[in-house]
Amino acid sequence: MRAARLIRMILLLQSRRAMTADALAAELGVSARTVARDVEALSEAGVPVYADRGRTGGYRLVGGYRTGLTGLGRDEAEALFLSGVPTALRDMGLADAASAARLKVAAALRPDLSDAPLSAAQRFHLDAPGWWRPHTTPPLLPAVADAVWDDLRLTVDYARRDGAGVTRAVEPYGLVLKAGVWYLAARVAGGEGGDGGRGVHRVYRVDRFTRAEAGDERFTRDESFDLPGFWAERAAQFARSLLRERVDIRVTAAGARALPRVTDRDAAREALAAAGPPDGEGRTTLTLAVEALDVAEEQLRALGPECEVLAPPELRARMAEAARRTAALYGAAVPGAGQR
Repeated sequence: MRAARLIRMILLLQSRRAMTADALAAELGVSARTVARDVEALSEAGVPVYADRGRTGGYRLVGGYRTGLTGLGRDEAEALFLSGVPTALRDMGLADAASAARLKVAAALRPDLSDAPLSAAQRFHLDAPGWWRPHTTPPLLPAVADAVWDDLRLTVDYARRDGAGVTRAVEPYGLVLKAGVWYLAARVAGGEGGDGGRGVHRVYRVDRFTRAEAGDERFTRDESFDLPGFWAERAAQFARSLLRERVDIRVTAAGARALPRVTDRDAAREALAAAGPPDGEGRTTLTLAVEALDVAEEQLRALGPECEVLAPPELRARMAEAARRTAALYGAAVPGAGQR
């Protein structure tokens, strides 16, 4: 424990040139007295740590005690410090490891690149969770992440969307963080996937795991597996699987332009591409794939008079009722109008 702390102290002093005892204590999670003892131990070991006395004093390394990553240019160094995703690393239990790695790299950079970490952090930040959704870390995520790193087979209990629980033996291939939700891409082997025993890749929401136990048995990873490509394909399939209903609508030119912003973007573009030319009023009739009629009503109401629902009759009646209520609301006198 102390050896790791001493190494980290050296790296801190290399990257920041000089630090006060209080600043070192805060970074290392120890007292200022412990910092003084550690500095003494480093000096005895031959590490040239110099103490500046006085109110503005602190500790620094002397004699050019540093290494250099001379092969890195400025753009490469800044890109390196952009490669981490703080929220994701914290969720997987890798925040300390990532911090130590960044510190080691920062300490080894050439002096003229010492501002690269700050330069990158001031200009770019990734906030992965979606809006209006509290970020919660699945309790079993660190265990699942460890199994992914070590290629260990997992036995998981999984709560399906219908509430039924299933137990699966899976080979965890990779983790994906999408809009604040963690997913596991895993291969289900032994015929459970209906593929004759070869194994099929599936996607599981990590927050639906009620148990995740890794044994000592490692699996042989298929090196041809492409996690980004697999996820892109499955995400597209999932999005399409949600669009179970069809509605016929008639939109103005303005409504056609806005349609991809209020409904599924790909479904809107496909519907517009398949539609015929506008009619004499400049309106285009098309068939749109939607998730459900309730969802379609909420989405299409955002278009107001730029969209008319033609079918199904149930949705047209809902839209007509909403239009009547809106007209009645705006046709009524405004309470208190003209009075001060």
